[in-house]
Amino acid sequence: MADRCPLEFLAFAERLADRSGELVRRYFRQPFDIESKDDDSPVTIADREAEESLRVLIAATYPEHGIIGEELGRDRADADYCWILDPIDGTGSFITGKPIFGTLIALWHRGEPLLGVIDQPITGERWVGALGHGSTLNGTPTHVRACGSLAAAALDATDPSMFTDEPRFEQIREKVARNRWGSDCYAYALLASGHIDLVIETGLKLWDYATLVPVIEQAGGIITDWRGHPLRQGAAGHVLAAGDARVHAEALAILSA
Repeated sequence: MADRCPLEFLAFAERLADRSGELVRRYFRQPFDIESKDDDSPVTIADREAEESLRVLIAATYPEHGIIGEELGRDRADADYCWILDPIDGTGSFITGKPIFGTLIALWHRGEPLLGVIDQPITGERWVGALGHGSTLNGTPTHVRACGSLAAAALDATDPSMFTDEPRFEQIREKVARNRWGSDCYAYALLASGHIDLVIETGLKLWDYATLVPVIEQAGGIITDWRGHPLRQGAAGHVLAAGDARVHAEALAILSA
């Protein structure tokens, strides 16, 4: 595993985010058809066009690299370097005109996270986390904030339906200082910038969390599954992210009980 992300990959990831942003902005708050996938989650022409465009650029620049995408599947997924793409994370927000979705672009090397980009093309915010480089927001270093306990923490999660009949999550929600819903990947970006202390979710896929790992870890935070294990390919998608190790430990003790 590399100990530092090569600068050429960082620059290329920014190019990918620029390309996807151009496409996504064309469709934001415009009329378009909405389809349902097999899991009943929504998908639009913007999702598919953005991913296709990124795949074309990756194949032209790094033909030996692999690609895993939410919408268009896997291509050379066992390659040493593999790009992992979610063209619109938070499609529900996108189709309702809320600018709290994001394009997720990750590069993993031999199964380990190397870099991640959370790009919000409407607000013009871009978080980049890369091994050995820290995390930035629009080029400025960004960091998690200190928080000593769950009682002082701000918690975010995408949807309460994730936790139906999950009393362990309810225990945490009752302990925190405040709770908000509905931010998808934007919540993790806000955690990396020190505005949120805790994000808990379940059922995430590789393309949902691949980018989050380097962005949060390089900002000084912690992101694991509900057992405290690192999030790697094949993880069940139960995600616990915190800006402060004390909050992570307190939440983990409840979730892993």
